[in-house]
Amino acid sequence: MLKKAIKIRAVLLSIALAGFSGGCWAQQFPQLDIHDPVMIQEGDTYYLFSTGPGITIYKSDDMIHWDYSDRAFATEPDWARSVAPGFNGHLWAPDIIEHNGLFYLYYSVSAFGKNTSAMGVAVNKTLDTRSEDYHWQDKGMILQSIPHRDSFNAIDPAIIFDKKGTPWMSFGSFWGGLKMVQLADDLVSLAQPEQWATIAKLSREPFTNEAEPGAAQIEAPFIYQKGEYYYLFVSYGLCCRGDDSTYHIAMGRSKRVTGPYLDKQGKDLANGGGSVLLKGTKAWPGLGHNSAYQFNGKDYLVFHAYESADQGLQKLKIAEISWTDDHWPSIDPKVLDTYRSALRTTKK
Repeated sequence: MLKKAIKIRAVLLSIALAGFSGGCWAQQFPQLDIHDPVMIQEGDTYYLFSTGPGITIYKSDDMIHWDYSDRAFATEPDWARSVAPGFNGHLWAPDIIEHNGLFYLYYSVSAFGKNTSAMGVAVNKTLDTRSEDYHWQDKGMILQSIPHRDSFNAIDPAIIFDKKGTPWMSFGSFWGGLKMVQLADDLVSLAQPEQWATIAKLSREPFTNEAEPGAAQIEAPFIYQKGEYYYLFVSYGLCCRGDDSTYHIAMGRSKRVTGPYLDKQGKDLANGGGSVLLKGTKAWPGLGHNSAYQFNGKDYLVFHAYESADQGLQKLKIAEISWTDDHWPSIDPKVLDTYRSALRTTKK
């Protein structure tokens, strides 16, 4: 009986996400304005984490209707301002995973357009705020980037375990592209000796100041493993500019977690490759910073998109992934119009 109920729940969820068009019963709620969404499931509840003061957390039982849950940090991490001058209190671009009974929340501290940045991690035994075990414990900084010393930007972390169970962290924005570094088994420090790889990169203009991001518009790596392949999703273009955003999602794949990641034409993303998975429309001019998951046997892409009809504000989007015969992910662009989130409760 329980298996039957779970199956019915999964079917209803799939139908809702595939065809939801914001009926009157949901239109009474505003959409979820959100940047850089990542998601995880604990029990029957989905939790969504996003950029904002302290990392904002929402929860849902259907991936459509969302309620405010908490902020991971009531105050900013003690170490943040010392390593990232210009940090304004907003924690960026989180990632959330569960491993061996603990939830690990990775996050970024930075100043916009600078690589005075760092990534940290906090842990919790549960995501249920009603539990006595609910408490975020900051484990501090994992990796820092310093202008003129480092040719990368230490933001946008995303964690992947390879087929052997080895943990890796991909990250990066502009500068010298997207990197990957092996984590230690504790998941809060780098493995020694350090193991690095460049997984995606765009050319920088000659004579660009090393302290400036340059014109290499690439960021937000996320790696998703399915079958024999690791799929690398990246965001090309410019975010955070409302109607002027040029953000779009590109991809490549590899049989090795460290790459090389090749697009559909066989071009390495480390040499400027990348097949477009999803791009903007007139109504949704920019979209990106995606994550990818499997829930109830189905694969989903989670991302934000800028809505032209609402002053270019960023909105949550969740799309079911379909797969081609040659094992490439595909997204129906109609999801930009058919998926509409509903924010039922906000922080009081």
